[in-house]
Amino acid sequence: MASESKRCPWPGEDPLYLAYHDEEWGVPEYDGRALFEKLILDGFQAGLSWITILRKREAFRDAFDGFEPEIIARYKPARVEKLLQNPGIIRHRGKIEATIGNAKAYLAMMEKGEDFSDFLWRFTDGVPVQNKWTSIKQVPAETAMSIAMSKELKKRGFKFCGPTIVYAFAQAVGIVNDHLVSCPQHKTCSALARIPNQ
Repeated sequence: MASESKRCPWPGEDPLYLAYHDEEWGVPEYDGRALFEKLILDGFQAGLSWITILRKREAFRDAFDGFEPEIIARYKPARVEKLLQNPGIIRHRGKIEATIGNAKAYLAMMEKGEDFSDFLWRFTDGVPVQNKWTSIKQVPAETAMSIAMSKELKKRGFKFCGPTIVYAFAQAVGIVNDHLVSCPQHKTCSALARIPNQ
């Protein structure tokens, strides 16, 4: 667990945020369904703070059937209306409908033999980018990689996946390691990276 003196500053003192920073953020994720969930949640974050989404994450999981694309893709208009009445989630029609469309896009990729995890990780050749930031001010909001990933996701039918959303997603799932070098989690996340063909 990251020490308070060296930890990245962005979680502040919120226990939920601190646990997220210390246990999840930047840890390389290779499971396709888990990556789908995180991309959807980052889409819901658009215009909001991540802690808002984090506090509602369990309610989101409950409302969206554990973020199983096969189930979400079959949602009918009546389900959308029900979700819009759910106070536990972000009640935004466009984002809810995009989630259904994104589930269909995910399944379409699978049907074509394109694994979602492999698709995302190929933007860094399967290896997490190990950045060496010393200040939070150095961390970019988007990069050439996130612009390219966003473009390809949109080409496949995904929505709410602009370059900034995609970069935040890539940071969270460890496609890039953006913990500050002074943070113990930088070394921890780096050590968890898979090296292809080894």
